[in-house]
Amino acid sequence: MSVRYRPLRPNDVPKLVDHFRHHPFLRTRYGRTIEDLAQAIKQTLREDYTVANVFEEITGSTIRFLRVGMAAFVFEEFIREAKDTPSFWVAPELVKRIVSGKSPLLSEAELRNANSVGELSLIVWHNSSLPQDLRRMEVAVAIMTAFEETFRGFRVREIFVQADSLEHLEGVRGSGGLYFERNQGCYAAFPEINELNFRDEPRNCGITREFAMRDHSPCTWVASMFVYGTPQFGFSASEQRLLLSALACLETDDALGEALGISVSAVKKAWRSIYGRVGASHAQPISWRPLD
Repeated sequence: MSVRYRPLRPNDVPKLVDHFRHHPFLRTRYGRTIEDLAQAIKQTLREDYTVANVFEEITGSTIRFLRVGMAAFVFEEFIREAKDTPSFWVAPELVKRIVSGKSPLLSEAELRNANSVGELSLIVWHNSSLPQDLRRMEVAVAIMTAFEETFRGFRVREIFVQADSLEHLEGVRGSGGLYFERNQGCYAAFPEINELNFRDEPRNCGITREFAMRDHSPCTWVASMFVYGTPQFGFSASEQRLLLSALACLETDDALGEALGISVSAVKKAWRSIYGRVGASHAQPISWRPLD
């Protein structure tokens, strides 16, 4: 038995929506907005730098869908608004704004500009694990590994998340995250939250780079996410998706093209670019190159 993760593919979206419909907390949080969820996800995968990973449990020849982890870079104003509004549920609000053409998510060009000055705001759109799965060590480790491998190469200023479940909230606290106290206007210690009052209001959590480096324990896992590691090759977003899909055991260009929704010729073109970047890195000193 093992847990693996791979990039979300277009044909995964119906399964994702069904997972949310049956989630004990997310189904009520979304309400009727869940009808627009598939459109919003497909749109962001085409237009914005959104990371969505499918997690699966492998037992022999049986593959069980576990969760979808989704995160995206957003304008700082969106997070500020979420902090200031008591009844602001981030996930359905993201869907509403995306389908209405008012997406708060950064495009790749906007991401490059913000990354160059270290002003990226990262929002965890969803953990989406069922409570019983999130209690399992192998699932929790896979989640942290995927998050670290995905976002370590960015200059993140703040990580923000609204807990999907009480277990998710405990996971955020255990990894070093803090609770945003709206009355104080800052991150602080967690209040007493249990199964009886968890649903009362959005549970805003997170941490900023400044707080993590200055006032918080630098030994926590979440604080390590602010330690910037220079990318070695500067792969573009499309190249990263191709590489991650190939690592998920898709062995042919035909299979990769189908999974990514692109032509085989586009796959071959991306491979040529990847080989060129890797080859160039051995011919000259390595320097950081942003997504392009």
